[in-house]
Amino acid sequence: MAASRYRRFLRLCEEWPVEETKRQRDLGAFLRQRVAQAFREGENTPISDPEACDQMYESLVRIHTNFYKNKYPRLKDTTFTGVTVEDCRMVLATDILKQMEDMKKGTWKRLREKFSAKKPEEDLK
Repeated sequence: MAASRYRRFLRLCEEWPVEETKRQRDLGAFLRQRVAQAFREGENTPISDPEACDQMYESLVRIHTNFYKNKYPRLKDTTFTGVTVEDCRMVLATDILKQMEDMKKGTWKRLREKFSAKKPEEDLK
């Protein structure tokens, strides 16, 4: 029975898209990592709580298939602020977040990092 659960999780991982714009923060990549940890022995991995495993799988399938988005359709594809889904994706991209983080730094800190011979992480030690 563990073999079929393992194969179902693998199939879900294959179908789940990986967003390149969210490096190190992507749910698809995290899911793949957790499945690899949970099923270290592959199909031979003993499952201590099969009901919890099945429940986890069903929950992930509902997220992947947009079950609740389809069950409760929205009238508009924007938020109360008027921001669209594409705008949110763009703002949450890793590169944009890094740029925003750099903008938050003060001028003195940016200059010090630019001209400093050592890395900024070393300053914190």
